[in-house]
Amino acid sequence: MRWRCQVCACVAPTGQSVCGRCLTQRPWPDIAHCVAAVDYAYPWDALVARLKFHAEPAWAHTMAELLLDRPEARTLLAEADCIAPVPLTRSRLAERGYNQAWEIAKALRAGGQQRGLSVPAPLAQALLRRGDGADQHTLDRQRRWQNLQHAFQPHPTHGHRLVGRRVLLVDDVCTTGATLQMAARALRGAGAIAVDALVFARTDESTGN
Repeated sequence: MRWRCQVCACVAPTGQSVCGRCLTQRPWPDIAHCVAAVDYAYPWDALVARLKFHAEPAWAHTMAELLLDRPEARTLLAEADCIAPVPLTRSRLAERGYNQAWEIAKALRAGGQQRGLSVPAPLAQALLRRGDGADQHTLDRQRRWQNLQHAFQPHPTHGHRLVGRRVLLVDDVCTTGATLQMAARALRGAGAIAVDALVFARTDESTGN
């Protein structure tokens, strides 16, 4: 896997944790760091599809273990006060039967504890996802950002648990970064002092999904 910028997740010069663009402007202003286990390419894209579209949630454990093999991921888990899986819309959750981000978040906590890390319990309802727009993977870069404007909001009952916390967002894939940035913006709006992100896979051109 190539060296990655820990802010925007795009390719960075070897040995540098932040790329040149992010030194001058932050494409994801509400995300402090983003760490992935693998590139979103063969064979990992097929594994994501099995988790996401073929009713095989057990793959979340494999993904979590690969993330836990990254020292940067273990650091973010150890520093987090709260883990927030990126939510699905109600209709998508009903159709799929589970949220893949929630499955990965649970597996991260279990795997982290087995490795001696102090990992907070995931907060399933940190955020709500409004609407039932088109699937992100069917849209181009510009429309992905447009599709997610105002898509997330803090949970009206549990949102207060975000105040003053360092929150770790968890998702399966990062492509354009739209999902992570918009979810992070909602978390910051709810009072989170910082937001980091862990994803299993991300594309070469990620500037944040």
